[in-house]
Amino acid sequence: ETVIDGWLHTGDIGIWEDGKYLRITDRKKELFKTSGGKYVAPQPIENKLKESLLIEQAMIVGASRKFVGALIVPSATGVANWMKLHHLEFTTIEAAIKHPKVLEKFEHIVQENNQFFNQVEQVKKFELLPAEWSIQTGEMTPKMSVKRKVVLEKYADAIERIYAGS
Repeated sequence: ETVIDGWLHTGDIGIWEDGKYLRITDRKKELFKTSGGKYVAPQPIENKLKESLLIEQAMIVGASRKFVGALIVPSATGVANWMKLHHLEFTTIEAAIKHPKVLEKFEHIVQENNQFFNQVEQVKKFELLPAEWSIQTGEMTPKMSVKRKVVLEKYADAIERIYAGS
């Protein structure tokens, strides 16, 4: 039954705005718990990161881990434009995401976004991934939502690098 005690149980998570409007912010099934026992809703953090012109896609990780991390797929066009603006040579996205100035820029983007979230929700470390996620490569649904399980499996090595030594 979806209606219990007068509430419609949809599996969505939301917040009340102005005491009268319910804004849906995430799906309950996407929540995860850190090793410290705190729950994290990944979608608002991901959406905030994707506001940057340099970020094409992002997925927050951290289930049963000490801190929140992020897998970030940079926008090749955005990175190329940023590098050109800063008089840096862009050859490929693979090379660009290893450039110290580009890494520094992404660190700045992540730190800027962290100010909008509480301590537990803040991204402590991230990995830049060179390949775009798509329906064809299996990471995205036809509705262009991230297939979290697929990404977790496919990028397990990148996730382990985030948590190495912690």
